[in-house]
Amino acid sequence: MMKKLLAIGMLVGASATQAFAPQAGTWVITAENNGQPGRGFGLDVQNSTLVMQMYGYESSGSPTFYLTAGALTNNQYAGPLMQYRNGRFFGSGERNGQEAGNAGTVKMRFVSGTQGFITFPGEAEKEISRFSFAYPAGPDGLKGVWLFSPLDTVTPSADFFRLEQNIGATDGGNGLVVSSNGRVGCEHQTKGALAGSVLCIRVNSSGKLDRAYQMVYSVNEGEGLLLSPSGQPTALAVMRRLTNSKDIGTGVLHKHSEAQELSEADALNLRSEFEALKASTLND
Repeated sequence: MMKKLLAIGMLVGASATQAFAPQAGTWVITAENNGQPGRGFGLDVQNSTLVMQMYGYESSGSPTFYLTAGALTNNQYAGPLMQYRNGRFFGSGERNGQEAGNAGTVKMRFVSGTQGFITFPGEAEKEISRFSFAYPAGPDGLKGVWLFSPLDTVTPSADFFRLEQNIGATDGGNGLVVSSNGRVGCEHQTKGALAGSVLCIRVNSSGKLDRAYQMVYSVNEGEGLLLSPSGQPTALAVMRRLTNSKDIGTGVLHKHSEAQELSEADALNLRSEFEALKASTLND
């Protein structure tokens, strides 16, 4: 059945182009990610504001710190790359960092949430990518607890499972990782039209294919498609790794002792306020 789905040759993301936010984290210049000293920077986008921080060096060899921040528009950014000095050091008291000059304009354009291009002052444009340093592009990189959620409002559903055992590679991939009950399996595809994506299948208790997913993911976040048993796309889907292989959570988690229970009276009061606000909005 895996071979049958591979034969579909369908690529994720073939639909309409849309705006997106680059994934927050450590980014690197792709060509410099070769085991030798290379340049990297921290990137975060919240709402439509981009912030990039980078440590670099002066031509004299002295270290320096850069910061740029501003609006990300149509997947593109341009802004001054400012330098700073005289901030706090280990053991110091309060010190306010000061701008030490403008290194020039830095430009960025993104082609996906994990890939793009950057133009530093005085340099040609270079490809950049989100740096995944702890999840290899192989079977071990897929292990953990996942939540797959098709974006289908007609028949909402979700798949929640733990990938934990590598049972060997198929013809198109590098290692099929399955759940303990053997009903869900995912594999990085290395050949054919699906190369570079992850294909997942779910079988029912009789061993027949129930549904499949194709996704592209980075670290703990994925996007892709829900596929029918015949390999046809039926809905968009989002994926989230909830824990790694050691059951360490990957997101924001409240401790049980900190949770506040909602009383029945509070729930009824909240409902009453909600209905009042809804009625007020409709009347306006």
